[in-house]
Amino acid sequence: MGIGFGRRKSKGTTAERDLIHKFWAAGWAAVRVAGSGSSQFPSPDLLAGNSTRKFAIEAKATADNNKYFTEQEIRELAYFSSKFGAHPLLAIKFDNRGWFFLNIDDLKKTDKNYVASFKIAELYGLKFEELISE
Repeated sequence: MGIGFGRRKSKGTTAERDLIHKFWAAGWAAVRVAGSGSSQFPSPDLLAGNSTRKFAIEAKATADNNKYFTEQEIRELAYFSSKFGAHPLLAIKFDNRGWFFLNIDDLKKTDKNYVASFKIAELYGLKFEELISE
């Protein structure tokens, strides 16, 4: 593991924990999924819900204006969500701009990946407060 990878992993873990705290503080339940991304079975980064709504969330943090997702990440999130009965969401924390929550259909498809730009997040995404109040 190189130095850069360790920082990215740590930043992602910190962002996921931040999101867990936000959900609990808002009266929702939320957990990080152990082994997400490293298991033979599809699993999201987080599960969050209340008595009426459930989300399977792939959470990312970035200092850039674009966040890329592989086709496999998106396919596995959709598959897990359909089996679990949860709504699939992408949560992206853009540095100094906060969390945005996007549906899979909001992403732009490129040749090899899906991308969520900050502009897309502003246009189609929900802020945390909007997500939990819907």
